Amino acid sequence: MDKILLVEDDVEISTMLKNFLSTENFEVTTAYDGESACDKFFSDSFSLVLLDLMIPKMSGIEVMSKIRERHTVPIIIISAKDTDSDKTLGLGLGADDYITKPFSVTEVLARIKANIRRSTKYAAGETKRQVILEKGSLSMNLNDYSVTKNDRRLELTSKEFEILKLFLQNPKKVYTKEQIYSLVWKDMYYGDENAVNVHISRLRNKIEDNPRKPQYIITVWGIGYKLGDMKDER
Repeated sequence: MDKILLVEDDVEISTMLKNFLSTENFEVTTAYDGESACDKFFSDSFSLVLLDLMIPKMSGIEVMSKIRERHTVPIIIISAKDTDSDKTLGLGLGADDYITKPFSVTEVLARIKANIRRSTKYAAGETKRQVILEKGSLSMNLNDYSVTKNDRRLELTSKEFEILKLFLQNPKKVYTKEQIYSLVWKDMYYGDENAVNVHISRLRNKIEDNPRKPQYIITVWGIGYKLGDMKDER
């Protein structure tokens, strides 16, 4: 049974979500403020975190930052803040998904299942045969889902890994943002570019020597992104 940490200070919303998710065979632990959320998260093991941003004692952003220092567990933000800047901030700091209040419980359930499914697939690996993808100083091992640069391991989230894998496996192809979203998120694209833009930016910060002048993932203006044409160094 998958365990979910639900961080929501609105008791009515928290109770409604917990009751609904419990009927869907999830074990739900609730927290009503940021401090107790961190205490509960780091004293147990969870498959996913549902996190409100506006919570007392410690903000949702602070909670997410502390979790991301040590874990890549899927985090879904649930917030009444629905501006592009709020979504960009949340995704940029490590959230995997963003749901705006008011929401339907069926939408929350679908997002939870999709994120846990991707996370589980990421952890288990897709193949048992040794597969190594390389470009320049980057090396991606599809068996243990590791990425190294100059033999130093990089800590990527599941979506960052899948985006990089997409480019490494298709080095000549230019992908639109809609194609990247559909292939990585495996969900319908509703025209919100923030998710793709933010994850590309986070990935560049981890793999590029100079993220402002990317060499591995380059922008094709007016179209999307592609793998850079740099020569392999290995």
